[in-house]
Amino acid sequence: MKISYNWLKQFIPIEFEASKTAEMLTDLGLEVGGIEKYESIKGGLNGVIVGHVLSCEQHTNADRLKVTSVDIGKDKPIQVVCGAPNVAKGQKVPVATIGTTLYDDKGEAWKIKKGKIRGELSEGMICAADELGLGTDHEGIMVLDSKLTPGTPCAEIFEIENDEVFEIDLTPNRADAMSHLGVARDLQAGLERRKISKKLITPSVGKFHIDVRSRKLQVTVEDSKLAPRYCGITISNLTVQPSPDWLKNRLQAIGVSPINNVVDITNYVLHDLGQPLHAFDADRVYDKNIIVKTVEKGTKFMTLDGVEHILHEDDLMICDAEKPMCIAGVFGGINTGVTEKTTSIFLESAYFDPVTIRKTAKRHGLNTDASFRFERGIDIENVEYALKHAALLIKEVAGGDITSDIVDFYPKQFEDHQVFLSYEKTNKLIGEEISKDTIKSILASLQIKVKSVTESGLGLAIPSYRVDVQREVDVIEEILRVYGYNNIKFGQKLNASVAKSSRFDTHKLEQKIGNQLASQGFYEIMTNSLTSPAYQELSSKLTALESVKMLNPLSNDLSVMRSSMLFNGLETISYNINRKKPNLKLFEFGKTYNQSEKGSVEKMHLSLFLTGNRSEDSWVTPQKKNDFFYLKTVIENTLNRLGIKTSSVLPIDNDLFSEGLIITEKKKEFVTFGIVASSILKKFDIKQEVLYADFNWNNILEQVKKNKIVFQPIPKYPEVKRDFALLLDDSVPFKKIYDLGFQTEKKLIKSINLFDVYKGSKLPKGKKSYAVSFTLQDEKSTLTDKHIDKIMSKLQSKYEKELSAELR
Repeated sequence: MKISYNWLKQFIPIEFEASKTAEMLTDLGLEVGGIEKYESIKGGLNGVIVGHVLSCEQHTNADRLKVTSVDIGKDKPIQVVCGAPNVAKGQKVPVATIGTTLYDDKGEAWKIKKGKIRGELSEGMICAADELGLGTDHEGIMVLDSKLTPGTPCAEIFEIENDEVFEIDLTPNRADAMSHLGVARDLQAGLERRKISKKLITPSVGKFHIDVRSRKLQVTVEDSKLAPRYCGITISNLTVQPSPDWLKNRLQAIGVSPINNVVDITNYVLHDLGQPLHAFDADRVYDKNIIVKTVEKGTKFMTLDGVEHILHEDDLMICDAEKPMCIAGVFGGINTGVTEKTTSIFLESAYFDPVTIRKTAKRHGLNTDASFRFERGIDIENVEYALKHAALLIKEVAGGDITSDIVDFYPKQFEDHQVFLSYEKTNKLIGEEISKDTIKSILASLQIKVKSVTESGLGLAIPSYRVDVQREVDVIEEILRVYGYNNIKFGQKLNASVAKSSRFDTHKLEQKIGNQLASQGFYEIMTNSLTSPAYQELSSKLTALESVKMLNPLSNDLSVMRSSMLFNGLETISYNINRKKPNLKLFEFGKTYNQSEKGSVEKMHLSLFLTGNRSEDSWVTPQKKNDFFYLKTVIENTLNRLGIKTSSVLPIDNDLFSEGLIITEKKKEFVTFGIVASSILKKFDIKQEVLYADFNWNNILEQVKKNKIVFQPIPKYPEVKRDFALLLDDSVPFKKIYDLGFQTEKKLIKSINLFDVYKGSKLPKGKKSYAVSFTLQDEKSTLTDKHIDKIMSKLQSKYEKELSAELR
């Protein structure tokens, strides 16, 4: 939020440096993220001075150029080549001297240089109004008052607004500070705490009066819950025209573009007092009726920006007797907006239900300055005051007469919220004892009234503009921020308690596996749980699931909760590949969501993504691609780290994968993994192979808790290794050799490893050769050759019988 320092000084007269004021605001909880300089004329006319044209002759080499001699208050005149048709001898003109920086209409800077134009020396530039930012006229140069002295800086002639603008990072709860008045109130409280007394000056509405009661509009509010207060007044015989400079400067300083004097006043009061207003062209209000109501679902309505919206039955609208005119608290309609032809207006000031406004704004994808404030809650007691202030300002800048009494629909008067503040709890939460007088002084500076006083605390009435202060702790927070967080002393003793936690806590296991994956070159990603409903249609398996839809989505692309971790990862991969990062190893801990007959289902997952090469190009090691077997190794290492041993690896029928496997144990799925189908990759414009693994983290957590840690001593006796070169049918996988080996000798075989595979012309057709190593160890004695040979013979016999294997 932008706050103009000059504007702020209208409320509280201070002369501090902007940086000091910014520091005070930050200490008060209104964190200033930055300070920007503002100049109503960019560059401040630095280097532009008054010149007196002493002579003006036709350029010898150009029909449209003149060669002038200009007195700029120096020892001798300068020569300037000028193309303006109206330049003449005797004029006083603005001259941009050599080295002056000017700005074009796009804000781009350009510097005046000494040079020759068609052979004639030019030592500056005689300027037109648009070249200086003083207007839009480019028909000719500016001609100044003849009484001006040559050499006078133009910055002294024209009124240039120099301002400093605070960028305040406002927290969502501080609805009261969304205006210059709100910030000034806080600043006054901070100054009083520093023993600097400054009176808060608010705009006077004492001169407000009805000029003539000639144009009354009937106002009807159908539901007071949606519009607890609605005020309005008519102003007639006004003239819509560009705003005066002071008003333009105020708005432009905070980034608001001026439109016309009437609309600009409504924007001014919004940022001045925090009260949104809207002006309707009174001549376009049918039958002189203003009706605040909801309309039928499907009603079409076009806003001021020319966009047509389909209305919802819960959208609150401002209507006349014939049609909707405005989405209440959000955006005006194109048919009743103020134009240069408008001569009479109905000026609206209201308090609308914050929840209704927020839902309507989100539903239509609209975010306006008005809705931003209504959503968070404005001051219901400020509605009429802001209306009077705006009416007086409109009369000042647009003329006209106030031609009706104020219509004020306010059936249920606001009552100040009551809170009891305990001294004991205040000191306990703050961590330091603050004197009762200091507490009362701070509350008074915040306009929080003390209704009753007891030994234990204070009975307080919270002002209407502090919609966020509802509880005792809220009041304590207010006291603390004005007292000063930096003034709280820290004790020498630090107390802490040791929390009891299980080694199976989810975050601990995630940390353990995350560290392991990071050590293997993986990068952790965190993606949005909201995604596009179109992704679910890419898989028949996912289409069968009912997605969880958002009630108020930010956009259609973020309208459902994800039902798979795959697509967010593919978005990340596509993003990186498009930025020349094709070699990726990624992992993510996250959740998926869907609906079932029993209700909402939320599952935890660990997902892995591999694509490209395993490492970046290097002369030290040859490149290896991320392949299916590398992914399987990573998965097995991850499960081993968790102490999970699985016995079943089966092919999977899943259209997310072109090839895939599933690891299960006792009918529980642990991991599905494989090569992502090319049809899905195509949707993300990915042209290289992507491998994906999805860990069912819920099942893994259950299994991990069942694992028992068994300690055993390190064997005293040596291992023995023996190898087999087995000739097998092509169809026999290594897993059968592995399983059969352990079935044959359970006690002494410690590991079975495949270290070579050979297929070639020297082998019979349909055959392959496996080189398999066996590690044997007896933990109670040293194995003898006789015992080893017996085991190996037993293995050979088993492989020959079960797998038709032959020793080579």
